[in-house]
Amino acid sequence: MIADNLNTGTITRFLIEEQRRLNAAAGQSGTTGSFTAIVNDVRLACKRIATLIGKGALANALGDAGHVNVQGETQMRLDVLADEIFVRTNEWGGQLAGMLSEERERPYPIPEAFPRGRYLLLFDPLDGSSNIDVNVSVGSIFSVLKCPDGVCEPIEADFLQPGSAQVCAGYAIYGPATMLVLSTGRGVNGFTLDREIGEFMLTHPNLRVPEVTSEFAINASNSRHWEPAVRRYVNECLAGQSGPRGKDFNMRWIASLVAETHRILMRGGVFMYPRDRRDPAKPGRLRLLYEANPIGFLIEQAGGRASTGLGPVLDVVPESVHQRVSFVFGARSEVERIERYHRDHNEFELDAPLFAVRGLFTQQA
Repeated sequence: MIADNLNTGTITRFLIEEQRRLNAAAGQSGTTGSFTAIVNDVRLACKRIATLIGKGALANALGDAGHVNVQGETQMRLDVLADEIFVRTNEWGGQLAGMLSEERERPYPIPEAFPRGRYLLLFDPLDGSSNIDVNVSVGSIFSVLKCPDGVCEPIEADFLQPGSAQVCAGYAIYGPATMLVLSTGRGVNGFTLDREIGEFMLTHPNLRVPEVTSEFAINASNSRHWEPAVRRYVNECLAGQSGPRGKDFNMRWIASLVAETHRILMRGGVFMYPRDRRDPAKPGRLRLLYEANPIGFLIEQAGGRASTGLGPVLDVVPESVHQRVSFVFGARSEVERIERYHRDHNEFELDAPLFAVRGLFTQQA
């Protein structure tokens, strides 16, 4: 009886049962276990990263790595270490045909010494790493795609699939507790690492984004570059009870996509990292394939909405492996409002004079 209770809530049991359901839906009589093995390997990588982060300076893991990644961003030591952990933990199992990491310029091919599988793993090994040295929550993000039929050695083009093609997505958050939140296309579930037994336990089943919210997250330091639609939305929220929304809003910003997502899944809100006017040629800041797509998949599975500000982010067909995108997600009604403002109020700087002139983040001509 005790042993049965110990097994009931483990992520391992959850994944096996989920694999059986997926196989049954596809008309298969048995389970191959490939999909379960991928998530188990990701789980192990996240546990290893959590241990390393938990040691911090004791493991000499903090600080600048001394070089930049393909994104042009300064790498922290933990960026490099987390990327290596993800690759080494997932390359040998025989379920993957290739991997794509934020920290690497090109997709990582599975070494010839190991068997090839039929899935692709895409990941940001350490999201929010700029927060590491100040001990703020960071995380890892991952996405699983099917490798195109007949492809044994995938090239960049094979990774360029829209977010709607994902078969699994999730993140780990390394905070006061380490959690793994994932979806296989049947809702969103959260698992908390029990350090005493070394296993993730199901603690947050069937997560849903609250439909009503009074919180939004945006980097206000970029306000002078915002498009009119974004400025209008933020100013209306800041106007509080006396404004058009008729209620007070709180503004948050953690500078960690995983932490922002986790807060929204737990208590609601809307997140905005929109395109701005600093460089009109750039469509956004966050990476589509291994940041926006997996987070968007989770949010949509949890009943929220994930958008570019103009339409569903999961419908975007990627053009390059490190493509950036504008990203807005959270409570469905709030994201739809922002999309509406982009459609109807994004042509002129002062298309909503009352709020554009008097708002805190007004851009003066």
